[in-house]
Amino acid sequence: MASQLAGRAWSVLRTDHPRAADHLTGLLHYLTRLPPTETPSINNPPAEENTMAAATPELDVRQEIPARRHELIFATYGALADGENFVLVNDHDPKPLYYQFAAEHADQFTWDYLEQGPEVWKVRIGRVAS
Repeated sequence: MASQLAGRAWSVLRTDHPRAADHLTGLLHYLTRLPPTETPSINNPPAEENTMAAATPELDVRQEIPARRHELIFATYGALADGENFVLVNDHDPKPLYYQFAAEHADQFTWDYLEQGPEVWKVRIGRVAS
């Protein structure tokens, strides 16, 4: 619940108050590292779907500074056509990003973990077809 609220607050603040939104991103990272009390509905695709990821464009943000990562990810999502997706490659669980997507793009995106650490995390993020 706290992560969902922080994600919504981030969505409201990110354009007009980017510094406050950055603080909320930090809060989201902290909250998602706490022991889980509830699990968000994040899809985990069947193993046979994972083979499709090879043909999907990848966005590897591991070498980017943390402050730039979410900006790049949202820009990549914004460039997707309906039904398209990309694979996010990260060095930690991008669960805070999930809450930000849920706040800004509820029912308009897909989120499928392909690899779940501990060194590399891969998530297929897509735009729902209209």
